Amino acid sequence: GMSPGSQARILSGIKKFYKFLIQEKIVEENPTILISSPSIGRHLPDVLSYNEIISIINAIDLSQQFGHRNKAIIEVLYACGLRVSEIISLRISNIYNKDEFIRVLGKGNKERLIPIARSTLKTIDLYIENERRRQYIDPKYTDIVFINKRGTALSRQMIFIMIKKYAEKAGVNKTIGPHTFRHSFATHLLEG
Repeated sequence: GMSPGSQARILSGIKKFYKFLIQEKIVEENPTILISSPSIGRHLPDVLSYNEIISIINAIDLSQQFGHRNKAIIEVLYACGLRVSEIISLRISNIYNKDEFIRVLGKGNKERLIPIARSTLKTIDLYIENERRRQYIDPKYTDIVFINKRGTALSRQMIFIMIKKYAEKAGVNKTIGPHTFRHSFATHLLEG
C-alpha cells in the first residue's frame, strides 16, 4: 500500500545500511543487491499556455501597493526561467540593462548569464522608479531587487502566495507555483 517513491526511499536506506555493515565487517554478504528499486515514473509538471501567463500578468492591479513589483517578478520568472530562490536573491548590481542580460547565482553556487527582454527590463525599471525608491529599505538589502514592505528580501512563501492569488484572479485552474513559470519558459522555448 506504499507509493513507489516511499518504497524506493526506504529501500535506499536499507541498502546503505547493509553497505555500512559490510564496511564495518559486521556482515559478510549484502542481501539487498538482489532487490531492484521500484519504477517511480516521472510526473510532468503543469505548463501554462502563453495566454494563461498573459492573463495572470493582466490580473495584477498596478494601482495597488506592490503591483509593479509583482508584475516584474512574474515577468522575470517567465522571461528568464528563474528558480524562486534566484528571483528572491536577484541583485540590482547583477542587472545589465545596456547589454540586456542578468547574472544569477543558481543551484550549487553556479553563476549563469541570462538574456532578458527589453520589455522585462522596462517592467523592472518601472517597479524601481514607482515603488522601490519610495519605500524603506533595510541597509542589508539595498542591492536586492525585490523588497517586501519591511524593506527586506521576499520569502519563497510570499512568491508562492502571490502567484496563487493572481492565478485564481485570472481564472487559471491549474496547480501552479513559481516553478511552473520555469517549466513554461522551457516548454515555450522548445516550441519556438
